[in-house]
Amino acid sequence: MSEILLVLLAGTAAGALNSVGGGGTFVALPALVAVGLSPVTANASSTIALVPGAVASGWVYRREIAPVGATSTTALTAVSVVGGGLGAALLLTLPAASFDAAVPWLLAFATAVLAFGRRLSHALSNRLGREIGMTSRAVLIGQFFLALYGGYFGGAVGIMMFALWGIGLGLDTAASNPMRVTQIAAINLSATALLLVASDALSAALVLATMLVGAVAGGFTGAHFARRLTARLLRRIILTTAVTMTVVYFVRG
Repeated sequence: MSEILLVLLAGTAAGALNSVGGGGTFVALPALVAVGLSPVTANASSTIALVPGAVASGWVYRREIAPVGATSTTALTAVSVVGGGLGAALLLTLPAASFDAAVPWLLAFATAVLAFGRRLSHALSNRLGREIGMTSRAVLIGQFFLALYGGYFGGAVGIMMFALWGIGLGLDTAASNPMRVTQIAAINLSATALLLVASDALSAALVLATMLVGAVAGGFTGAHFARRLTARLLRRIILTTAVTMTVVYFVRG
């Protein structure tokens, strides 16, 4: 029961974090590993479980979705779907030992983006100027690689979207959050379609279902209260979690 409660709470926290600014993987993945799942299975399970939460958040934001610059929403979503599926294929194709070895470094990379991405985004935007924006093709290429990363691992991919769109197009974080949530849902849906068939995530069906329920509750609630939360405090909580989990994974070797 204690393990189920841990997974439920982790799923709720992950869904809420993803609906507001990202970082849910930092909570979901370690919790699933802690209850006995292998890193690859835990990563697949967290991707699957967080999909309904992302969809619930997207439903709340549905009337606020705005295009990313001049890029078609349909084209952006199609690229996210393709990239997410290919990323999941990489997760299943590459040796499990490769993922085990890569996890600490992926966490470290995502943590660095969490810590410095926004500052770098503002600095480059101020230096380059808004008039030097990314073309639609450049946005789609960047989105493809983010989706590929998201399908393979996913840690802080939402933060990376904020950085890409902010640096390249000068988009405000709050204004682009509904589209970010929608694209994360597209990436995870595509990855889930493959992971449900080809991974062994269903071997831990109770754990998966528990995290899924928590993620839906957290995603729906988090999206509703996103505008009422203190952004600075939430960012500190996410960053503290990211740093802690990164250190833990490196210490574990």
